[in-house]
Amino acid sequence: MRGALLHAVGDDKLDIRDDFTLAPMGPTDVRVKVRATGVCHSDLSVISGVLPMPLPVIPGHEGSGEVVEVGDHVTTVQPGDHVIINWTPACGSCPNCLVQQPYLCMTYVMDSFVNARFRYGGDTPAFGMAGCGTWSEEIVVPWQGAIKIDPEVPFEAAALIGCGVTTGVGAALNTARVRPGSTVAVVGAGGIGLSIIQGARISGATTILAIDPLESKHALAKKVGATHAVTPDQLPDAIGTLTGGLGFDYGFEAVGKSAAIMTAWQATRRGGDVIVVGAGAMDDTVPLSAFSLMFEGKNLLSSLYGGSDVRRDFPFFAGLYKAGKLDLESMISARIKLADLNDAVAALRGGEVLRQVVVLD
Repeated sequence: MRGALLHAVGDDKLDIRDDFTLAPMGPTDVRVKVRATGVCHSDLSVISGVLPMPLPVIPGHEGSGEVVEVGDHVTTVQPGDHVIINWTPACGSCPNCLVQQPYLCMTYVMDSFVNARFRYGGDTPAFGMAGCGTWSEEIVVPWQGAIKIDPEVPFEAAALIGCGVTTGVGAALNTARVRPGSTVAVVGAGGIGLSIIQGARISGATTILAIDPLESKHALAKKVGATHAVTPDQLPDAIGTLTGGLGFDYGFEAVGKSAAIMTAWQATRRGGDVIVVGAGAMDDTVPLSAFSLMFEGKNLLSSLYGGSDVRRDFPFFAGLYKAGKLDLESMISARIKLADLNDAVAALRGGEVLRQVVVLD
């Protein structure tokens, strides 16, 4: 089968090849034919080494598809079911799962660093990003990593729910629990930022400010729910105009940079909530003083995978899409083929594209 392989961190090109095979399935595994997969900034972070993964690795973690085969012990899905891939499967028995934080479960994430799900060139092992590797035609995941959804939801939209939408909408609904009538600032108007904006709109926020240096992104931010959009240098004026100088009730960071976190912090009022959603580098330090942390009274929150229980939230977000409450079509900037992934990665590095989706037959 075909897939895209990263041999070493920093490689200019992915190795797109047709000789991949899958490792044998276990009794609790599910084999999925990938029908759509997003090209996400987290994939770019794997290619650049910001997010460490075992090598060689097939990137891709935001995907949807159709179940082809299930292990003998699997009861949650069956061949023919449409599923969204969950890149953080919950084991159900670790300390985080037991306190209802399945998005923090590391059981299968750690397993993905030692168990290579793919083979190529005969019998050379290759890993899948976060145990997935959706930049390939088929994958094998534990049953917790394949969540059944309504077959009426298009695969392209379902793929976005697999990461970007759940991360962003979940940050607003689950982590921040945005209140109706509140004010929200979102730093970064990429796929995650647009999803946060939509989550804030669904929650009933009355003022939603998108902050992005690329003015070309402002119109789409407004289309999906932002009431206003500015560049970072326009933020002080916006704080004065929209909040009377107090700052916003919620400040979301959706970039994965310390500078963006500080922008969100500065945009948020005293006593408000600052929510870090972007995946940053381990050596990128946030320069917050102990004085500010104490006396500004702001709550600094992290939101991993939108604080979601995907067993509940994937079908819920799919339902919002079907009801016309989530605009996912506008977030897809291009539909491409697997063979076009190198061009897609180059476009993502350029910063202008939103969400490219690989569509597989």
